[in-house]
Amino acid sequence: MEVLYLLVPFALLLGGFFIAGFIWSVKSGHYDDLETPAHRILIDEQEEEIEND
Repeated sequence: MEVLYLLVPFALLLGGFFIAGFIWSVKSGHYDDLETPAHRILIDEQEEEIEND
């Protein structure tokens, strides 16, 4: 039972780190564009190289 005095604050601290990391990632723009990475796999790289030359 005494271990709960250690584990509960540790769990709250760890949860706070995860929440802070999530808020930081949202504010830094990691979730701004969710569609482009899914479409990027369909783009042929050779076409991009030809257009850039």
